[in-house]
Order: sequence, then structure tokens, then C-alpha cells
Amino acid sequence: MKINQFAQITVPQETMVHELLAIKFIDANFFKRPLQDNLIHFFNQVFPDCYTATTKKAACANLLATSVFTVTDLLDQAKPFNNQIFYNIALQLLGFHPKTDFKLNSPLEFMRQTKLAFNEPAVFDNQALLKNSYLLLTTHTRFGVTFLDDLANRGYFKDFQSKENPHPLTFNGKMQPVFDPNQVVKEVVYVESSLDTDQDGHRDLLETTIFRPRETNQGLKMPVLYTANPYYKGMNDVTDYLHSVDQEISPKTPSNTDYAAINYSEPTTQLPEEMPVNSESQTAERYGDEPSFYSLNDYFLPRGFVNVYAGGIGTRGSDGIRTCGSPAETESTIAIIQWLHGDRKAFTNRTDGIVIKAWWCNGNVAMTGKSYLGTLATAAATTGVAGLKTVISEAAISSWYDYYRDNGLVVAPIDCQGEDADVLAELCFSRQMDAGDYTQVKTIFQQNLAALAKDQDRVTGNYNHFWDERNYRRNLSNVKADMVMVHGLNDWNVKPRNVEKLWAGLRGQNISRKLFLHQGKHIYMNNMPSIDFTDMMNLWLSYELYGVVNHAKEILPNVTIQDNLTPETWTPQHDWSRIDQKLTLYHLTTKDLTTTKPTSAASLSFKDDGLEQFKQTNGDEHQWQQQLLTADGPYQNNRICLKTAPFKQTQIIDGKPTVTLQAAVDQPTGLLSVMLVDYGVAKRLTEVPTVLERSGYKLGYNWKSDDLVEFTTQAQTTPFKLITKGHINLQNRQQPFKNEEVIPNEFYTVHFELQPTRFHLAAGHQLGLVVYATDMGMTLRSPKKANYILDLNASQLEIPFRK
Repeated sequence: MKINQFAQITVPQETMVHELLAIKFIDANFFKRPLQDNLIHFFNQVFPDCYTATTKKAACANLLATSVFTVTDLLDQAKPFNNQIFYNIALQLLGFHPKTDFKLNSPLEFMRQTKLAFNEPAVFDNQALLKNSYLLLTTHTRFGVTFLDDLANRGYFKDFQSKENPHPLTFNGKMQPVFDPNQVVKEVVYVESSLDTDQDGHRDLLETTIFRPRETNQGLKMPVLYTANPYYKGMNDVTDYLHSVDQEISPKTPSNTDYAAINYSEPTTQLPEEMPVNSESQTAERYGDEPSFYSLNDYFLPRGFVNVYAGGIGTRGSDGIRTCGSPAETESTIAIIQWLHGDRKAFTNRTDGIVIKAWWCNGNVAMTGKSYLGTLATAAATTGVAGLKTVISEAAISSWYDYYRDNGLVVAPIDCQGEDADVLAELCFSRQMDAGDYTQVKTIFQQNLAALAKDQDRVTGNYNHFWDERNYRRNLSNVKADMVMVHGLNDWNVKPRNVEKLWAGLRGQNISRKLFLHQGKHIYMNNMPSIDFTDMMNLWLSYELYGVVNHAKEILPNVTIQDNLTPETWTPQHDWSRIDQKLTLYHLTTKDLTTTKPTSAASLSFKDDGLEQFKQTNGDEHQWQQQLLTADGPYQNNRICLKTAPFKQTQIIDGKPTVTLQAAVDQPTGLLSVMLVDYGVAKRLTEVPTVLERSGYKLGYNWKSDDLVEFTTQAQTTPFKLITKGHINLQNRQQPFKNEEVIPNEFYTVHFELQPTRFHLAAGHQLGLVVYATDMGMTLRSPKKANYILDLNASQLEIPFRK
């Protein structure tokens, strides 16, 4: 096991003393007492779930100090105490076991291997105990939390909060769980937006659910973690709305369209009058009975961060309609922030005009969330809205074209064939769950759905006015909030291009930005014990929202990447996917990929006729991909597969591989798809995290929990692994908005980027380039058969190897 801690701050002894006193771990007489007395006090403190001297003594008897003596023996007999004994005990307190995990005669050796921090004092005295205690409290257990968090989860802070003078508490630069999450105020308000998307002549009201510690009722102001979640109030069955993908790619009329012709500009609209204010109240009228859903938010609630959730326009309890990523959804998202910051009205109910302020909020807001939730957080940041201090977006879309399209092709997210913007709007339009409400808005929503279906243009797959409207990267110059971006390198739902282009686009902005790249698919990463991600976010949010001087911007790495070869390994980098990265050029021959330029003309051909075979095997997209990449599989005539020689030493691909292909097809339409593959028999990381312990990740005292998960090594070897892929329509050889003719059997050159990646190639493995046409899991699946020829001399692959 390896535990990578990036948020463990080194502080001077003066700060240690101050903070240990603040959390009541030591008292003012610490340096006046003998070491033996302080050791007894230490062991009283580390068992907050034991309420009597008898039960504490029994707990100490379960800890071995040496191979012969328990802690109880040492304390009862006043035996000598040294650093080795301290860390023998500390490792057991952290959840590790003598013999099975570490040896009692060499605990520090295990700590080095596990990457746990420790001290090595020359003499073990009160000063050594103080420093060791502080460091231990900030060190992670095997269960993904600091030891102080572990103590808190067992009740250490349960009687800490003063009823007369409630206040937040920091330790090692991070907020501590001193507020009872089971005593929070749960309430609902209705924020008035500057929208009328359902065209009923009234501004859309947005139902907003608030979970705030009860201490806010005593005047304590707190910051907010706000999650805009279109799924929060439920989802509709969209089976009947999915588009057929078993159809031909449409021929396009050649055009000279330039970007100016499709550039989106915000239209001017006339808004209804604001709701009249009749009175003001500090008390909400509705209980917030919806559950929370994100363990990161749950973790921060007892630490003094109010949790706020809103579904937005078109969701159950709110007005308006869903528009899938449009500026109206962005406006709906930031309306909540504006209310929290004091710049917009909210009401206690939908009709009486009773205004209510966020009087308990200090005006500082962070947005959190994954996928659509992180997408709306990103969208909000691009408005520069006041009050939004930072965003933690995970697996977020930065341009909806990059979610549903690719280089002039309709390209679905993985496992979502047939979905599109209109389908997602229907999925999230939870207003229709309330039959009475739905009758008022059904007609306008169906009209909007028809407009979405038309404007998204599944016929051509081109980038157009509709997609430009939904491209948040156009507005990156407005971003003022510091940005934390998290993405899976194996996420084929929201593909990595979304985060890479966002990361690159923010390089010139005067903000702080951090990036985390993990080995997962479309997942959260806060419950992995190999990295202190939650601590890092605690450090970050304590600085951003509470103003704690903890140097979070300097301490946290710019880029933190999980390695794909070695489990539990996280590498800090200054940057990722730099444009000045040197490229290694590979040429294509009939047999392999080589860095030597070929001297003779050569070509290879493949067919695009696998749809019938695909349907005969139950249409399993994942099975199809496995068989496509297998040397003797049923689709071997449907692709070209070329490999490098085995690498003599490991290599790291960092950034965007690019391909140049010169190809001809015997049809008036065509597409090219490319996969980059790691070929080599090996036990690789699991595709999804292994559950180490159900509900093993504790979020607070008598509070919620999450599964403790980690990417582990697979039990069986596999012959290959997909690194990245990309697609292009041969009719969009220059731009996704410009059409060009395809004449059958004429050769055309295309140059395009594959999805960005960071991949560690093992020595002895080969890099494989797989060229094919129809991607059964993503592209349209044409029943028409086609034949392709690839001119190898005019084709090449460029790889950004990290030096």
C-alpha cells in the first residue's frame, strides 16, 4: 500500500502547540509535566469512543508496543518509551497490523515504503511527543482519512462546540468537523431568475435546497458548496426518444462556411417584471427533504460549509424548461450564486411575495460536481459571476460539441448510442413528474424539444450556431474563479478533450488552476485511500472560502496524475499536454510503425462491413472493441493494425497524439476512426476501482459513509489496452463546419488529434495504431458496405513522449 499525501503541511513548533491546544489534544501544562504523564494523556485522547478509564485501558491493552509488551504494560510499569515504540503504536492506530503489515523491530521501514511521514528525534522527550503527535494527527490511516478525522469519526469533537459562541476550527490549514451534521437546518427557497424559458409571462423561479449547520441560527456566517444538479429531482425514461444509429452518413453539400457565419451572440430578450415584494422573512416555509448525493459535500458539511443544491430550470419544483447546455441553463445556475452573494431575490414560496435573504452566508461560494453537474459549474465560472471563488469540476463538459460530436461526425458518449442534446433535455425535464404542473408547460416544452432536435443537426454532424452557443470555452476570458479540474484518463463518456482544452484555454488567465487525472472512467475520486484528495480540497476550500492562510495555491501541485502501470502511484507535474511538447514521428509500412521513412510506395486496405456481424453478437459494443483489437478476431478485415517494435524502456505519452492519413473510399461518404493501443501481455490496473470496504470511508461522527475503493492489479493478464481514440468525417477534412466533396476512389488527406492522454508504456510493450471506419460504440452504423485504401507513404503518427 502507498499513501500519497500532498496536503500535509509542515508547521513550526509554535503553531503545533497553538493548534494542539485549540483542539484540546494537549493542555497548557504539557511542557511542565513528566513525559510519562503526557503519554498517559496521549492515550486517553486517542480513544474518544471509550468513555471510561477501564475501557480506555482495555483499548490500550490491544496495542503492542514491542514484541513483548502492550501499551498497558508500558504505562502501568512506567517502562522506557522511544521513537520506535511510538511508531509501532502509531501504525496500529492508523489501522495497520504487526506481522501482516509491518515488523515491530522496523516500523519506519514500512512507513518509508508506504510513504507515511514520520519524525526521527535524537531523544524521545516531551518535545518529541508533541511533534510526533501533531504529525500523527495529520497522517492518513489506511482508510483514506487523517488520524484526526478518524478520531472525529469516533466522537472526538462531539462536545466541542460552544453553544454560546459557535465557531469553525482549523488544524494543519484545514477545517475540522466541529458542527453536528445531524442537527442541520434543511430548507427550501425559490430564487427568482432573469429568465422566462417557459414563456408564461413570469420570471422562472428556481427551487433551491439548503443544508446548513444550526449554528448559523446564532449569527455564524458560513460559505457554501453549491451543486447545480439537473438530476436532483428525478429523471424521465427516454427509451422512446433515442435516435436510431443504424443509418448511413449523409452526403453534405460542399461549403466555404467560416466561423463568423456560425458564431453565437446573445440575443436581446424582453423579460417580465419581477415578482412584487410584499414582506420579508428569515424563515423558510418548506422543509428540504431531498437527500444529498455527493460524499465530498457531505464531508464538508460538519466542517462549516453549507451545502446547497438546485436542479435549475425545467426540473421538478422549478419553473422553465430544460435546454441542454444553453446560456439559459448557465443563467439559471448563476442565479443561485447571485442570491447567496446578496445580489438577487429569493422567496419563501411561489406566490406570496415574501422575500428571504441568505443571511447565514458569508458571500463566498464554491461549486462542485461531476459530469453535467461539473459542466454547469464550469459554465458558471465562464460568466465571472461575483461570489464564485472556486470551482471543483469533475468529468465536466467544456463544449457540448465535444460531447456529442467529433470532426463532423455524430459521436455518442460510450454506452449512450442514440442519445443527443434533445434526449438529455427530456431526461432532465422532471417537471413532468408533477402532472398538474406539466399540463401548464407541455406544449412549449414539446416545441422546444423539436427545435433542439432540428438545431443539433444529426444529419450533418457539423459544428454550427447551436453548438457554438454551447461552447463554454468561448468565454474563458471571463473566468475569475480559481479552478480545480478532475478527469478520468479512461473516461469515454465525457472524453478527455473537454478537460484538456479547458486546461489549455485557462493558461493565460490570472487565476490559480489545478488538475487531477486519474485512471478511472466517469467516476468521482474522493474515496481512494492512495491519495489525500479530500484533504487537498479541504486545504483549498479553507483558503478560498474561509480565507485561511495555508498557502494552498503553492502547496498543491499544478497537475497530479495517477500512474497506469504501478498501483497507488500519483505523480505531480507542472503541466500537462503542452503545445511545445516534442513529437516522435512514426511512419506506416505494410508491416509496422517505424521511425524510418519508407522509400517505396505501399498501401493497405480494409472493409467497413461489420454491422451484420455486430448484430449477430447481440450488439455488445465492448465485446466488439475487444474483438476488433484481437489479431484473429472476426473483425480483422475491418481494420488495419500496425505496431512499433517493442520498447526497450518505459515511455510516457503526455498530450495529444495526432495522425495524418491519406485514404480513399469507394463511396461518396466516409469516415476514419483511429485507436492507439498498448499491446503487451500484462496484469493491468482494474478498469473500475475495486471496493476495499463497503461504507469504509467515513465522513463524520454518526454521519454518512462511502465505499472505500482503489484501482488494484487485475488477477488475470490481458493482451492489450486502449490508450486513446479519435474520429473524423472525410467530408470535414479542414473544419467541422466546412463541407468538402468526397469522390469515390479519390485519395484525401486528413490530419486530426486523438483524445489527449497521459499513458505510461511498459518496457517490452508495443504501441499499436488501429485504423478503421465505423465505431460501433460511438459513430453512426451504416448498413452500406464500403472499402477503404490507405496510402501508407502519405500517412503518419505523431506521439508526444514526455522527456
